Amino acid sequence: MALLSFSRSFTLLSSPFHFFSPRSIRRRRSFVCSLSAATDVRSRSAVLWFKHDLRLDDHPALSAAETHRFVLPLYVFDRRILSRYSDDMLELLLFALEDLRKSLKEQGSNLMIRYGCAENVIKELVKEVKATDVFIEEEVEYEMRQLIGVVKKTLETSSSLDWNLDIVMWRTPFYDVKNLKELPASYNDFKKQKLIPTSPLFPVTLPVAETELDWGPLPTFSDLKEFIKEKLGKSKESWNLMKEMPAEVLLKENLSKSSGTIPKSLNDKSIEQRRLDKSVFVTRKGDVVGGGTNTLLNALAAYLRYLEGTARDDWQEVHERLRNAETREGASFTSLFGPALCLGIISRRRVHYEAIKYEKERNAGFLSPFGYSAASVAAAADAVCSMEWFWLLALKSQVSNEGLYSIRIWRWRGHLIQYTVVGLEGPAILLVHGFGAFLEHYRDNINAIAKHGNHVWGITLLGFGQSEKPNVVYTELLWAEMLRDFIIEVVGEPVHLVGNSIGGYFVSIVASLWPSLVKSVILMNTAGNVIPEFSSRRFPSERQTSAAARLGAQLLLFYLRLNIRNTLKNFYPTKTNRADDWLINEMLRASYDPGVTVVLESIFSFDLSIPLNYLLEGYEEKVLILQGMKDPLLDSKAKLAMLKEHCTGLAIRELDAGHCPHDEQPQKVNSIVCEWVVAVERKLTANSYS
Repeated sequence: MALLSFSRSFTLLSSPFHFFSPRSIRRRRSFVCSLSAATDVRSRSAVLWFKHDLRLDDHPALSAAETHRFVLPLYVFDRRILSRYSDDMLELLLFALEDLRKSLKEQGSNLMIRYGCAENVIKELVKEVKATDVFIEEEVEYEMRQLIGVVKKTLETSSSLDWNLDIVMWRTPFYDVKNLKELPASYNDFKKQKLIPTSPLFPVTLPVAETELDWGPLPTFSDLKEFIKEKLGKSKESWNLMKEMPAEVLLKENLSKSSGTIPKSLNDKSIEQRRLDKSVFVTRKGDVVGGGTNTLLNALAAYLRYLEGTARDDWQEVHERLRNAETREGASFTSLFGPALCLGIISRRRVHYEAIKYEKERNAGFLSPFGYSAASVAAAADAVCSMEWFWLLALKSQVSNEGLYSIRIWRWRGHLIQYTVVGLEGPAILLVHGFGAFLEHYRDNINAIAKHGNHVWGITLLGFGQSEKPNVVYTELLWAEMLRDFIIEVVGEPVHLVGNSIGGYFVSIVASLWPSLVKSVILMNTAGNVIPEFSSRRFPSERQTSAAARLGAQLLLFYLRLNIRNTLKNFYPTKTNRADDWLINEMLRASYDPGVTVVLESIFSFDLSIPLNYLLEGYEEKVLILQGMKDPLLDSKAKLAMLKEHCTGLAIRELDAGHCPHDEQPQKVNSIVCEWVVAVERKLTANSYS
């Protein structure tokens, strides 16, 4: 069963296939939904734009296009899409496209390869093949939705098309969700609906391709890298290089005062070697599964059957990588298969289908009500169900106007992250929340600070709020790398970093390791200590969680759900009414999300031993400390005394507030932040002319 729908419309299901397309349009007419008559389809031709759906298996658009007279499969190397990928993802992309083209050729079809802006490429191809339909997969990421909007507008307003053209938006439905606006906000309520995952579609055979077309060559990795760099300035290119070195490596290098080694860039020779080895781990690092859909399905079969053991070399390789990637129970699945799922080489519901099918095989055709019998089955099934839940939440936030702010979605390392931005110009300010909070914790700060002529960004960190909560080991360095990448990929300019509680420690790490990204730092009741004469420390070779941490996280979650109201009110000693029902309900909602206990485990493994006085070195007159003096979590007077003694050039403002002064005393904090930014910007401007 499959579904195609418009993002602005309701959705319907039928068997075996039901899809919507807009009425025929020309030039400036708007897109409106109506059902296409089946008798018209066989005389129509289509362009199918592959983006994050690089497969023939379980592909609803291919099933819909199967009855057309001619279908043109297309992949566009568009810099706006490619610039979001790491080197490993680019390599996985090339392998997937190679396999996709091979599979299409076996059917008598082909995959067209083009370079440039997608809207121009698609418009020209529509003219060349006189396409009557363009199939486009729906996206949740803000930048991708904007790009699709540009493609739609270009086709809609094209004066060179003198025939009717339909734009068909489609998605692969995991659950039968008929109306996104009625999707429960709580995963606990969602589970009560007991929706059954839909069945995947098997590959279809497309009409034979028109052989006179120029299908275009696949690039080498080196050529692809050069293509991406062509439009990048030197500053942007240097910023992108920052993402190649992990924070831990850079921190070790800084502490030891020795020069580290920048990871070598990937070359075509290493790619070719992987191809010859016929390994399913095709990247240079060899730590994720790649290739085509059949390769992925074989690797998935090996993963699910880990407990059985095997004499097959390819399955043994999967089992070996599984053990290495199991940094915590179940984490190996996302680590090994996450990138391929992100590229759509295999669908989430195909993974779930294969996992459940194998589970039934193990249990004589039945599913146990007490959980999965194999840990690898649980890891795969739980991971894709979690991914689908956060995908639905993200899509709902894009098609509805609920909430305090207009929500955007950014995909970081395959995971969906919520953020917002207010203001069109002025200094960039990035607000970072504390543990257990989310971007709306700055509910009375974002708009107010933006009205003073600032470009204000708010982000919900990985593992919190409605951002995704994958099964990974969460560390302070992971969150710092996330903030670094957000500044580089989304904000695109140096920022004034504002952090509350543990968020203050994260932004301090960013400021220390990547100073070119940061104009100034504002810390509000920040976590982290001051250690006089700090010099160096030893790093653990690998961060893993323990059974004790898992038990502690479960007990802590149980306690917080029962005591969330009283706990929050303690954080707001001067204005307890600010710990209102809205804030409490939002935190309770997040506490039922899949993966929340994994995030709570990080409390027991945080490493805050790099002190603030070390992290803030070199930021004289660029650090503002806002301290709620009634913070129940620490001795504010003692902490300020240590900061004053061991950190030079700090500006300190004491506030009659608790742990969250920005939410308890928003007007005062907003005024102080705006004045601070103006003063720092004035100094930066003066220094640039001196």
